Amino acid sequence: MSAVQAIVIGGSAGGFSALQRLLAGLDARLPAAVIVCCHIGADSDAALFAQLLGTHCSLPVTAARERAPILGGTVHVAPGGYHLLLERDRHFALSVDPPVSFARPSIDVLFDCAAEVYGPHAIGVVLTGANADGAEGLRRMRERGATAVVQDPATAEAARMPQAALDRAGADHCLALDAIPALLNRLCLA
Repeated sequence: MSAVQAIVIGGSAGGFSALQRLLAGLDARLPAAVIVCCHIGADSDAALFAQLLGTHCSLPVTAARERAPILGGTVHVAPGGYHLLLERDRHFALSVDPPVSFARPSIDVLFDCAAEVYGPHAIGVVLTGANADGAEGLRRMRERGATAVVQDPATAEAARMPQAALDRAGADHCLALDAIPALLNRLCLA
C-alpha cells in the first residue's frame, strides 16, 4: 500500500463514544491527517466537540474551518450544519448544500472528497450509526484505491451504518472497535 496521507472517519449514533475509544488508541507519531465526520446538530459547538475528543487523544484535535489547511498528525472535526469538503490544495471548504442521507455534515460527502483528493493514499473508516450515510462514499473511496475499514456491526452501538457499508462497499478490514486503532497505526507507521 502507498503512504497514507489521510484517515477519514464517519460515525453517527454512538459515534462520540466510539470516537473517544478509537482516537485514544492512535499513536502520537501518526503522520496522516485524521478527518472526522460525526452527525452533530447544526447548533452544536464544533470547538467544544473537538476539545472533548482531544481529552482522549495524544494528537491535537481541532474543529475544521473554511480554508484552514489539512494538517498531518492532527485530528480535524467537521462542524455541525455544514458539509466538510476537502480541496485539492489540501484545505477545507464548508458547504451549506442540502443534507445528504438526512445529514449535514454528511459522511458520504466527506468520503467522496477524500476519494477525489487522496485516492489510494486514504483510509476510510465507518463506525457505529443508525443510517446508511457513508456506505456510498466508502464504495467510491475503494474504487479509487483507498483502504476501507468498517467496525464489526456486532460491536457497534447502532449496527445499521457499518452493515450498510459492508453491504454496499465491502471492506478491506472489518474489526471490533477496539482493534481499529492498532490497525490504523500499523497501516500509517509501517
